[in-house]
Amino acid sequence: MGEVRHLKYLKWLVTILTVTMIGGVLTVVGLLVMQFGALNDIPLPDEIELPDGAKAVAFTQGDDWFAVVTETDEILIFSRATGQIIQTVKIASD
Repeated sequence: MGEVRHLKYLKWLVTILTVTMIGGVLTVVGLLVMQFGALNDIPLPDEIELPDGAKAVAFTQGDDWFAVVTETDEILIFSRATGQIIQTVKIASD
């Protein structure tokens, strides 16, 4: 009779663990969905005017600037306020 009592206790522990795990997974999924939804709030420039012949391969941004990496291994840093290039960085390859 003592074994049945232990099995009932074990059953409750497993049930509580299962409910806790499901709640945790739902919480993590909900947080991820909210974070990915916030990515749409990032303002992107409508148009970027690159120098003649430059082709973009990557884009990144900060609070008051954005940058474009070109095929010729240059980083063009633009002012978000004016849209003008404020700095050009040549990437040196070894």
